[in-house]
Amino acid sequence: MSDKSKKIEAAVRTILENLGEDPDREGLLKTPHRVAKALEFLTEGYHKDPEEILKKALFTSSNDEMVLVRDIEFYSLCEHHMLPIIGRAHVAYIPDGKVVGLSKIPRVVNLFARRLQIQEQLTEQIADAISDTIHPKGVAVVIHARHMCMEMRGVEKINSTTVTSALRGLFKKDIRTRNEFYDLINANVPSNF
Repeated sequence: MSDKSKKIEAAVRTILENLGEDPDREGLLKTPHRVAKALEFLTEGYHKDPEEILKKALFTSSNDEMVLVRDIEFYSLCEHHMLPIIGRAHVAYIPDGKVVGLSKIPRVVNLFARRLQIQEQLTEQIADAISDTIHPKGVAVVIHARHMCMEMRGVEKINSTTVTSALRGLFKKDIRTRNEFYDLINANVPSNF
């Protein structure tokens, strides 16, 4: 067990005690260890490089039409309360001589989601990583998410969602390109396509 894990476990034990719980009772005995493992997993994005992920599968291509990966499910933790953010990302780019392996886009979404986040920053980070690494003609990212800090506490609004977008290049400059992207992410796709 790493020194970092031991420190997280000790902190969780202290939290349990301050909540009025007995961390030595059967149901909580391994909770500090489990929480430490969970937090390390949910924040593993700090230890990964988006450029390294994207450059692993970068291919020359004459394609100059939009590439869209939509409905990328992700889970994150809000940096204000460390409560879950549950969402879907839609990521598109217009190649400029290079395309990236399709699986790399969800990997980049997960990389940034696996950090303490605010949705606004998550959206920007995904767009910037793709733009800065593969240098496409444009990048568009839209995220729809539910925030447990709004649903489980505070305002307690269960049916609210937050939508954020980040547009770069042609998606920002050209209304037709932007509209095509929004039409594609909003289109109903049969579940058995």
